[in-house]
Amino acid sequence: MAVETLSPDWEFDRVDDGSQKIHAEVQLKNYGKFLEEYTSQLRRIEDALDDSIGDVWDFNLDPIALKLLPYEQSSLLELIKTENKVLNKVITVYAALCCEIKKLKYEAETKFYNGLLFYGEGATESSMVEGDCQIQMGRFIAFLQELSCFVTRCYEVVMNVVHQLAALYISNKIAPKIIETTGVHFQTMYEHLGELLTVLLTLDEIIDNHVTLKDHWTMYKRLLKSVHHNPSKFGIQEEKLKPFEKFLLKLEGQLLDGVIFQACIEQQFDSLNGGISVSKNSTFAEEFAHSLRSIFANVEAKLGEPSEIDQREKYVGICGLFVLHFQIFRTIDKKFYKSLLDICKKVPAITLTANIIWFPDNFLIQKIPAAAKLLDRKSLQAIKMHRDTFLQQKAQSLTKDVQSYYVFVSSWMMKMESILSKEQRMDTFAEDLTNRCNVFIQVGFLYAYSISTIIKTTMNLYMSLQKPMTKTSVKALCRLVELLKAIQHMFYRRSMVVADSVSHITQHLQHQALSSISVAKKRVISDKKYSEQRLDVLSALVLAENTLNGPSTKQRRLIVSLALSVGTQMKTFKDEELLPLQVVMKKLDIISELRERVQAQCDCCFLYWHRAVFPIYLDDVYENAVDAARLHYMFSALRDCVPAMMHARHLESYEVLLDCYDKEIMEILNEHLLDKLCKEIEKDLRLSVHTHLKLDDRNPFKVGMKDLALFFSLNPIRFFNRFIDIRAYVTHYLDKTFYNLTTVALHDWATYSEMRNLATQRYGLVMTEAHLPSQTLEQGLDVLEIMRNIHIFVSRYLYNLNNQIFIERTSNNKHLNTINIRHIANSIRTHGTGIMNTTVNFTYQFLKKKFYIFSQFMYDEHIKSRLIKDIRFFREIKDQNDHKYPFDRAEKFNRGIRKLGITPEGQSYLDQFRQLISQIGNAMGYVRMIRSGGLHCSSNAIRFVPDLEDIVNFEELVKEEGLADETLKAARHLDLVLSDHTRNSAEGTEYFKMLVDVFAPEFRRPKNIHLRNFYIIVPPLTLNFVEHSISCKEKLNKKNKIGAAFTDDGFAMGVAYILKLLDQYQEFDSLHWFQSVREKYLKEIRAVAKQQNVQSASQDEKLLQTMNLTQKRLDVYLQEFELLYFSLSSARIFFRADKTAAEENQEKKEKEEETKASNGELPDSTVSGEVVK
Repeated sequence: MAVETLSPDWEFDRVDDGSQKIHAEVQLKNYGKFLEEYTSQLRRIEDALDDSIGDVWDFNLDPIALKLLPYEQSSLLELIKTENKVLNKVITVYAALCCEIKKLKYEAETKFYNGLLFYGEGATESSMVEGDCQIQMGRFIAFLQELSCFVTRCYEVVMNVVHQLAALYISNKIAPKIIETTGVHFQTMYEHLGELLTVLLTLDEIIDNHVTLKDHWTMYKRLLKSVHHNPSKFGIQEEKLKPFEKFLLKLEGQLLDGVIFQACIEQQFDSLNGGISVSKNSTFAEEFAHSLRSIFANVEAKLGEPSEIDQREKYVGICGLFVLHFQIFRTIDKKFYKSLLDICKKVPAITLTANIIWFPDNFLIQKIPAAAKLLDRKSLQAIKMHRDTFLQQKAQSLTKDVQSYYVFVSSWMMKMESILSKEQRMDTFAEDLTNRCNVFIQVGFLYAYSISTIIKTTMNLYMSLQKPMTKTSVKALCRLVELLKAIQHMFYRRSMVVADSVSHITQHLQHQALSSISVAKKRVISDKKYSEQRLDVLSALVLAENTLNGPSTKQRRLIVSLALSVGTQMKTFKDEELLPLQVVMKKLDIISELRERVQAQCDCCFLYWHRAVFPIYLDDVYENAVDAARLHYMFSALRDCVPAMMHARHLESYEVLLDCYDKEIMEILNEHLLDKLCKEIEKDLRLSVHTHLKLDDRNPFKVGMKDLALFFSLNPIRFFNRFIDIRAYVTHYLDKTFYNLTTVALHDWATYSEMRNLATQRYGLVMTEAHLPSQTLEQGLDVLEIMRNIHIFVSRYLYNLNNQIFIERTSNNKHLNTINIRHIANSIRTHGTGIMNTTVNFTYQFLKKKFYIFSQFMYDEHIKSRLIKDIRFFREIKDQNDHKYPFDRAEKFNRGIRKLGITPEGQSYLDQFRQLISQIGNAMGYVRMIRSGGLHCSSNAIRFVPDLEDIVNFEELVKEEGLADETLKAARHLDLVLSDHTRNSAEGTEYFKMLVDVFAPEFRRPKNIHLRNFYIIVPPLTLNFVEHSISCKEKLNKKNKIGAAFTDDGFAMGVAYILKLLDQYQEFDSLHWFQSVREKYLKEIRAVAKQQNVQSASQDEKLLQTMNLTQKRLDVYLQEFELLYFSLSSARIFFRADKTAAEENQEKKEKEEETKASNGELPDSTVSGEVVK
């Protein structure tokens, strides 16, 4: 087409033909190549995505959104092309005005409504500093100026629309008509005009209801006054203040006095300079009234019905138009006025936006007081009464409504799933599309509309009439919010299939409309009577046809409806044809904007103003955990107000408002759900682990039970730019609590481990292991505790040499504490190996004090004299007595000491001396246990090293690889740790040797010669010990167990240690004391046995019993001595009793010489110097 219109001058020279062809071929080749690459790229993408591409579109993860809104770049002028130039102009003008109104409406709804509504939000009363209000208003002035410009523009558009309509409908008979208008009704124009009036009316309502805005405005004006008195103080030029004040007054007059709508309708519509006359134009007045009535007739039929779609908004527009009509023409149709008011009985209130509710009766009475006077008071009162009753009825029927909607929506979802998952068959394609269209619109979209209306009207009415809501109502309304979001999610989840269907349905509907129009067109063509009017009709139908052949954009649908306004005159359509065409066009409107309309209906931005219900809702979710998944829907609803908040202009940035909202919602969620959940789960775990304590009744039949595990099967909930993972939150809480409480009381680690396992089993929570040094449950004392109180420890605990275990002597509890190697190893793991040396140091300090007492006892005249006497006696008789120390001499010593005096507890000095030695032995036993614990701990730590014989040097490896200095440092540390562990686990420090080496020289000095008598006191000591031990063991079988014990190897350890320090093993062995004891008892046992044989013949029973008891006693004594002998022999092994001090010194010298010979240097000093200070 473009080529034909070229003028001959533009024809190319024929010479260029060849070159042009080559050029075209190159381009074609490039294009072919591009297509090939693009195809392969698409194929790769297709392969990368799996087969489930069309299945489900996740609402929370939305990396790619799918927009279904049809779009094209053609302008109105390109679309409206017919041979009929006049009609083109008329339609173009009206279409342009309607587009302008739509743009203004969109701007108002997104930018201005939200800017005004959110003014003052995001700052709580407590956090507002004085002057904040003025600062907020200062930031907001620019917005108000934009709003002022917007309102002025709206006024101009309203004026233009009225003028354009008045110009078409001329009552002047003489003046030429633009087109023949009898039977032409541009209803669409009036509907659009109504929409624009609704915008102005909504702005009025928002500002009127905004107390904060007005308060801040007043404060701001006061601030300006104070600036006016002293402008230099504020750094403002005085000449700039006056115009600014004038500007503020203009803003106040135009916007804040609630006359935005009033000022619009009170404009001077008649042109003063002899242009268009409006108010005197009777044809226009009639046309205006006729259009109003016909729109109202359509609206009235559907209002309050289940099939209502957008009739409420239109009704607001009709009220606005009615007031405009009255304002221009000053006539009132009382009947129409009454029927407008009657609607209030069906619809007592209408939500304009968010939380702004509008009462039509108030508006009509206020704006047309003349008409209001004609009505009786009663009917007006009745409307107000009806509003209250409506609310009461709603509150009662809410629960029922929710149940029925629940069923409706669920069955609709099933229908959606089944319809969309069915394969489309070609033979039933049209029928299939009609089904889909009905499911999308008549069910899904209509449910969304009616649910949304119930929620908004009920909530806003409660708020507006300031009536309290019951908890039941709140729960029911929240359920409805969930249903609303469920509908939106359903459309969203099936986005791919819906998108596919929508384009098909649109084409199908366009086809229906086109066939209907072509029938009418044929009818017009077949009529041979020619008139301009008929030509207009034909052009209009052609225009409608042409426009329908293309994407179903807003502009095209608008042009079609305007063209049909002209095309339906002169009975071109029969009545039974016209109605289906209108239905098809209405469906086309909804289907083409399905996604946007569903989104608008399911938008829960209004919840921001009713967020007080959120805590009640969360409590309900917590109580009825069964359907916890509905939280997703509620959070999705709460998220809806985020885009609206971005238009807030009174804060430094809208981010502040978003953060404030985010924080508020999260605090409520934590308080009413998450924290409760955490506490309940923790309580449940505790009670389950401690069931043996029978803390309270947990019978589910009596107390009831909640399955809180359902909360953990929820997917993370998206809110703002993050996900709230209930499972992770509770897991973290439990981890943190268990960890902290274990650190406070390490011995409870087993309980918390059990609780962790239970949490995994019962709730499926993946808990983190605490990795704290565990203390076993029966752990008595910690190494640190023992070390600090070693003097108390050695007196209160008894040592068992063979099992290496300490047992408490007595306890107030029903059990005795024990301490063994594992406890010590755990303690060392807790506090580190450094504690071992410190413990030995403490033991050294303790031994020093005890040896001082030991020395004093040995130095005592009574004791020393007796001991010297005993030594002399033994020397004298040893040859006659076979070198054995007599038993009776030891007994005599014991008796003699008792005569010296007894303590209030009945203990002799020898008893106390025995206890002193036992305590020294216990201290040595403790040192031995520390060493064993250390080895145990080291071997546990080093078990991860694969081969102790061959440990690689990490430092060298890192150097070879040439890694960073930090890595080298780390490797060096690792080598040190490994070598330290290896050394510790292999050797362990010889603490006994150190404690012998440090005290022995002092003990063997000439000035301590009195200590050399010690070996001779050992026999009476052993005797004393055996008597004490037997009495302790006998108490085990008695009821009163005070003083009962079955082991006390501390004595043997003490004796062995002191003999070593004094180097008196040989002296003690020369006494052959244990042989002497054995012989004495065996002799007595034989004597008793002989007597028994004699007595058994004489049959004296009493005597026999006595003898049996004597024999038993002798056996026990012998056994005890034997046990003591074994213990002493074992203990001596620790101190290398086979060698005397002289031999040990000789061995030491030889070793040193060997070392010098091999190293050629002196050996390092031993560790003892470092440890014992």
